[in-house]
Amino acid sequence: MTRNSARSEWLKRNRTRVAVLSILAVLFVAALGGLETEDWFATIMQGLSVGAVTFLVASGLSLIFGLMDVLNLAHGEIFMLGAYVGWTIYTRFDTAVDVLVPLALVAAPFALLPLWRRLGSALIGPGWRRAASWGVLGSGLLMAIGAVMQFPLVIWNPEIYAESPITFSLAVDLGTLAPLPADTWGLPAILAILGVLAGSALVAIGFSAVRPRPGAATALARRQAVWFGAVIVGALVLHAARSPINEWVFGLSTTWRFMLAMVFATLAGAGLGALIEVALIRPLYERPIYQLMLTLGVGFILIEVVREIWGRPEFNMARPAAFNGTGAGCPGQGLGGFFSGCSTVEVFGGRLRVYNEGFVVLVGIVVLIAITLLLKRTRIGMIIRAGVQDSEMVEALGINVRRVFTLVFAIGSGLAALGGVLAAPSIGLSTAMGGLLLLQALIALAIGGLTSFPGAAAGAVLVGLLQQFIIRFGQQGISIPFVSEPFRPSPTLVPAAGVLLMVIVLVVLPNGLFGKSDR
Repeated sequence: MTRNSARSEWLKRNRTRVAVLSILAVLFVAALGGLETEDWFATIMQGLSVGAVTFLVASGLSLIFGLMDVLNLAHGEIFMLGAYVGWTIYTRFDTAVDVLVPLALVAAPFALLPLWRRLGSALIGPGWRRAASWGVLGSGLLMAIGAVMQFPLVIWNPEIYAESPITFSLAVDLGTLAPLPADTWGLPAILAILGVLAGSALVAIGFSAVRPRPGAATALARRQAVWFGAVIVGALVLHAARSPINEWVFGLSTTWRFMLAMVFATLAGAGLGALIEVALIRPLYERPIYQLMLTLGVGFILIEVVREIWGRPEFNMARPAAFNGTGAGCPGQGLGGFFSGCSTVEVFGGRLRVYNEGFVVLVGIVVLIAITLLLKRTRIGMIIRAGVQDSEMVEALGINVRRVFTLVFAIGSGLAALGGVLAAPSIGLSTAMGGLLLLQALIALAIGGLTSFPGAAAGAVLVGLLQQFIIRFGQQGISIPFVSEPFRPSPTLVPAAGVLLMVIVLVVLPNGLFGKSDR
């Protein structure tokens, strides 16, 4: 087949998609014609900024749904949790260190799962296995929680304004932030540590007995014992060195602390996603309605956890120093002004925010390229793409599809958490931020195609651009022939515009712009 005939065949198969994209492009170009140069460039960049954050949430949903047919309704709350975890690393790193120590000790016994399966089978008879298993799990959970409460923890108090997250955010902005005074142990350290390890081991025994795996290997590998010891030693070293670590981190610039926050928030989101998949989603793959109900419930639980720890009031996250410069030489001029250290830059006469329209857009592009290369150029990407097409065939080839599912769930959740920490300096932190972004991501996903990763990017950009055009024309109005006053769209049309675009696209293309018709 010649190149021209192949192109003609492709156009014939995709003529509807090409027509829809062409119409959308014409409409956006026509909208640009009603704006001044400084307005249209700023509007496009603001739309790309909104689209980048939306894409980070929508792309994770796309990966999870494409491979696993699971619609994770807690995805928006993972986005929210990423923002709060990122704020904690950025603002109160000393609290994060104190939390990491008991968390590592709780996780350590799970490295010895083969041993706990063997003990569970030996200690818990088949007659009362389920009841006894839940009893062991519950008692271990109570023991672990009680022991963790005895660990030293320096933390804010949302009930007292002077010690609340709002006050600490202001201290970062003013450059007066310092570590909090060290706390003391509620019990002797050795008793608290042993209590956490014993309680976590009981949880692991009960969990392995509640969900036995027939035929699973029970031999304890050397590397699992090494991991167990390494995690415990690492936790103890981290606790012993917490003072010099805190002093070093608080001595860093806010830019480097923000980079740390991005890394830790992404890892926290990935870890939570993996835990949700292994403990909650995996037993319900044949029950999609239960998956929806379960993930919806997890979302509500995460909201209440955030309210309990960080409080109910909304608060802001200070921008890093690299994107918050003022004074002489600011705003920056031209595209090079994005690297000037100023908070704003003038391009084509329009004023842009370096963080929102520069850094956030750049991170979105980097993530798009990185995930595309992962899916297209690596073995794990090939397995993921094959699993989207036919997971049973992949499993028949001897590949552990369960591990791939867990990895994909972790990647998707990590992307959502990364979006949360990126959005926090722009939109602030609140328990409602997750629900709003989830709705926006679902709209973008429906427009682009539920199982299409490029579709998630295209849908997010379209939704972001449409919203910003509505906001812009709401400020200056749209001139309509034979009407004396320009039409100014109401702010309530901003979310409605995305829904309307989704309806129009789905009427013409029921599977979205890049969706597969065979699913």
